Amino acid sequence: MDTAAAGTGALATGARFEGAMRRALELARRGPSGGANPQVGCVLLGPGGDVLAEGWHRGAGTPHAEADALAKVPEGAAAGATAVVTLEPCDHTGRTGPCSVALIEAGVARVVIAQPDPNPLAAGGVERLRAAGVAVEVGVLADEAAALNERWAAALRLGRPWVTAKWASSLDGRVAAADGTSRWITGAAARADVHRRRAEHGAIVVGSGTVLADDPALTARDGDGLLPHQPRPVVVGLREPAPDAAVHAHPQPMLRVRSHDPAAALEAIAATGVTSAFLEGGPTLVSAFLAADLVDEVLVFLAPTLLGGDRLATLDLGVPTIGAQRRLALREVHRLGDDLLVVARATRGVAERTA
Repeated sequence: MDTAAAGTGALATGARFEGAMRRALELARRGPSGGANPQVGCVLLGPGGDVLAEGWHRGAGTPHAEADALAKVPEGAAAGATAVVTLEPCDHTGRTGPCSVALIEAGVARVVIAQPDPNPLAAGGVERLRAAGVAVEVGVLADEAAALNERWAAALRLGRPWVTAKWASSLDGRVAAADGTSRWITGAAARADVHRRRAEHGAIVVGSGTVLADDPALTARDGDGLLPHQPRPVVVGLREPAPDAAVHAHPQPMLRVRSHDPAAALEAIAATGVTSAFLEGGPTLVSAFLAADLVDEVLVFLAPTLLGGDRLATLDLGVPTIGAQRRLALREVHRLGDDLLVVARATRGVAERTA
């Protein structure tokens, strides 16, 4: 049995399969986010509700969560078992075989699913399982499962990566002092939150001017160490990073987009299999994406300080009058030490479909 499952033998008790599904969601979060594939977890239960094995998807080209769990039990041991999985088992052959077939061949008697697969190329697992006589339940902790892969699902609908734009500013909307210095406007708690959010995305995007001026590492860090999942660095613009720029030492290969066109940048990012991008700026790049209506989520870290001057968080957005203002839907407000984080969503497209 998988050692991670050793203390979870009674997960199927209580509210039917909710306990096992919560565990499957925990496992799913271990996998990388922001890539071509969703985060998926699976708990395999014996007829008595004991945990036989657990699995999760570790990224494109690796076994899916169901296959990962099945591989941890002896042949024939899954007969009559219940598979609790956060996303509908796939029914197509890509880099790996269809999970629906693997579950049927293993003799699994029941499959409990949180969320149907929104990808039409992979869907159909429920129908195949039921046709083979497997009992299927759909909708256990569906909202939690949908939230886990919200950006991935939105990218499917949009045909481009989900874009989160982030900046840190003073209360009067300035991102730097008059001499250009900006480290640090916000405190340690806010900066730690930024790094956590970077790790939740598949790419981190900056303009070439920011690379030349600030020499950012573009990594997701926890203290002095790197977080397990690193966003791929993307540098947009015509100017080349210096040969000794910190971005060259990033654990992921840098993607260069030699263009000022936000749509072209997203097309290049999507071609790498990335489904979510964390836009760090500076103001010229962020404003270009905002003006092109290609930002889905805005994170603004506000510090209780005043800077004045003309170093604004955004530039011209094509708003000539108050009637043309870009209204956002406020989602969350958090206090991080002395700073505030405001999370807002675009009020078109993604926000309307996921509200």
